[in-house]
Amino acid sequence: MTGTAVCLGETMAQVTPADGEGLERSRELRLAVAGAESTVAQYLADLGHRAAWVSRVGDDPFGRRIVAAVASRGVDVSGVRADPDAPTGVYFKDPGPDGTRVHYYRAGSAASRMTPADADRVDLTGARLLHLTGITPALSAGCADLVHTLVDRAQDTGTLVSFDVNHRPALWSSRAAAAQALLALARRADVVLVGRDEAEALWGTPTAEEIHALIAPRGTLVVKDGSVGATEFTDGAAEFVAAPAVEVVEVVGAGDAFAAGYLSGLLDGAAPRERLALGHRLAGRTLRSIEDYVPAVAQERN
Repeated sequence: MTGTAVCLGETMAQVTPADGEGLERSRELRLAVAGAESTVAQYLADLGHRAAWVSRVGDDPFGRRIVAAVASRGVDVSGVRADPDAPTGVYFKDPGPDGTRVHYYRAGSAASRMTPADADRVDLTGARLLHLTGITPALSAGCADLVHTLVDRAQDTGTLVSFDVNHRPALWSSRAAAAQALLALARRADVVLVGRDEAEALWGTPTAEEIHALIAPRGTLVVKDGSVGATEFTDGAAEFVAAPAVEVVEVVGAGDAFAAGYLSGLLDGAAPRERLALGHRLAGRTLRSIEDYVPAVAQERN
């Protein structure tokens, strides 16, 4: 497995009404692939970076479909294991007049069975970036231990750790448990991405400045504030870039697109304003679509 960026986490089969109707009424469903970390890996590959995705999937048609789809975008999937004893997770998108609800069927999935032993499939030699999210440690105790093991190894190899808080309340036993675990990981990362609203819900920090003071990041913090914009804090300096106006079709997946655009700019050595702007551009593609992942082109780096 080789990669300028290595991304680890669960990817699931996604089922969506093809006609935009709710699940109760739709007569035709469409099967796709969706996962926060593999989505970031695909965007990074689209933008010209070497990227690898590491995970477990079930040894089933869904798992094989997922691996083939991610590989088709130029992502190294040699670190993905097919588990013969557990299924691939599945989730359903249910669009409605008040937004899209998501229904997960991932309990006991192959990815949730990852442990620190899976770190042996993550080769960080020569990798510049390890990308993790707060979804993975919520899946199981083994997954949480794996994330911390990988952060330890990244620090030993000098690999930057990016951590997208990505709080999923349904995956945690309580808000307090999530707040404690996610704050600990954010404080260990070199690059932290978090939504202002999710930080307020987790930690009671309503402003970007309060989030920065709480996390006291090792390196860089990016606070996303929806349609308002995003702020980067690095070395005591703050840079804000407003989000461009977008006609929103659906918000699912926009955060991962933003993360990928921002990290692409970081890998390219772009200035803070440029990498924030690239994050907004990729997020805008997703906001205008019902898809979680909307393929990008390398020219969008400019």
